[in-house]
Amino acid sequence: MTSNSANVDEDARLAVLDSFGILDTPPERSFDDVVRLVGQLLDAPIAAVNLIARDRQWFKSEIGLGTREMPLDHSICRHALLQQEQLIVPDTQDDPRFSCNPLVTADGGLRFYAGAVLRTRDGVPLGTLCVLDKKPRPEGLTEQQQFMLTTMAHQVMSQIELRRALAEQASLNEALRCADQRKDEFLAMLAHELRNPLAPIVSAATMLS
Repeated sequence: MTSNSANVDEDARLAVLDSFGILDTPPERSFDDVVRLVGQLLDAPIAAVNLIARDRQWFKSEIGLGTREMPLDHSICRHALLQQEQLIVPDTQDDPRFSCNPLVTADGGLRFYAGAVLRTRDGVPLGTLCVLDKKPRPEGLTEQQQFMLTTMAHQVMSQIELRRALAEQASLNEALRCADQRKDEFLAMLAHELRNPLAPIVSAATMLS
């Protein structure tokens, strides 16, 4: 029962993610700028807009990773989705959730993680804006740094929602254009069909007059 409920919830979450139409899209400057800025503000060599899809994590934007996706089993960010706002891991090797993660155990592996959840207005978590380091940070993030990470995550989510709104508007405009074209075609056809039977009537009326 619990497992089925969890699967239904995850299916619903994935459906919401798919509805944004952002997965596997090309890089966009608005996201790249946020990632670079977060990396600089938090002095982090690795930063990413990470979306948790089915069986993979996909990066809308990233610095320091050099890839657009990774297997979900390697994801640290998927654990952040269970948090209300942020997940901060000062040293991944001290956390049993990640002690066997190949991204952590490899030479020069990931040692520090901080991620702010990307959550829709309805509260559905889609992924994270995260920063990582290959050195542990026992102090974690300061309160100011946490505020900056959360604020920038809100900006990323606003960009994601704006993308969908613009796409929906474009679809609506196209639907209106097609409807207007069909209306013109119908009126042209109707005028043509009416013109033929009306011609003899007009001629007879002219003769009678």
